[in-house]
Amino acid sequence: MMVLIVVIIFLALLFDFINGMNDAANSVATVVSTRVLSPRQAVLWAAFFNFAAAFLFGVHVANTIGKGVIDTRIVTAPMILAALVGAIVWSYLCTHYGFPISVSHALVGGLIGSAVAKSGVKALVVPGLLKISLFIVLAPLIGLILGYLIMLAVLWTCRRRTPQTVDRWFRRLQLLSAALYSIGHGTNDAQKTMGIIAMLLFSTGKLGSTFYVPSWVIISCYLAISLGTLSGGWKVIETMGMKLTKLRPVHGFSAETAAASSILFSTFLGVPVSTTHTITGSIIGVGATTRLSAIRWGLAVRIVWAWILTIPGSALISALSWYAVSLLGLPG
Repeated sequence: MMVLIVVIIFLALLFDFINGMNDAANSVATVVSTRVLSPRQAVLWAAFFNFAAAFLFGVHVANTIGKGVIDTRIVTAPMILAALVGAIVWSYLCTHYGFPISVSHALVGGLIGSAVAKSGVKALVVPGLLKISLFIVLAPLIGLILGYLIMLAVLWTCRRRTPQTVDRWFRRLQLLSAALYSIGHGTNDAQKTMGIIAMLLFSTGKLGSTFYVPSWVIISCYLAISLGTLSGGWKVIETMGMKLTKLRPVHGFSAETAAASSILFSTFLGVPVSTTHTITGSIIGVGATTRLSAIRWGLAVRIVWAWILTIPGSALISALSWYAVSLLGLPG
């Protein structure tokens, strides 16, 4: 059993790494698109602040994932193994083909698939799933509205400044907004993997009678997501930063600030939101202040379809993985 637990923890950290690799695009797309930093400089900047988030926030989101998606009483090590396989396979395929999906929702889908395959729909925690489902809609919408409003406020504030002056100011300010966004991304997304590992340890009796997130799990998860960000998912960065809409530093600042505000607020509430959805909505909101035709809506629709398919897609792979694991006769 101990060997199985170690293998699953390794897979969970691998998932966290892939999360960072896919979401590197979210953290650096705007700052690369506006040419404030080169892609390599941008991922270094983002990775540093991803890890810095470990020392700034609690574990509210980890608790939601660990206790608010599926019934912890039916959780077994093989079930979590199947959930991770579903999430990892779906996330890797979408990263490989350049789709900026929600890795968070891939994880939720993985948990749903293995839980339903093992114990039926009664294993699901309906209130928690309703909250997550609600934010599938709200996250991009909030990002879009905030991005649009912040961009309007910035344009009004700078209306008497020359374009060269505005560009010079916001090339510097965008370093701050990119750092703030990376902190938000790190604290919300790394906590999702923490919740999975803590759920595993609790279900196998390694935490005693009280659910909590050990310190070594916190540091390991932040380190894994930071290294994933550092490796960069370059196809996704190209999709998010260079194909969706055309940005200047002032636009990048507004989009990052809007997304970071929404993500940090959600983190304080313990809601596991999609950082991908939020930054994409922010970029679209900012681009819409110029003209609606500035948005490449065909690409935006393809991205939305990837979002819609993520939970059922990862759930299906997870359910199939559960049946495969069951054939191996692993304990649980």
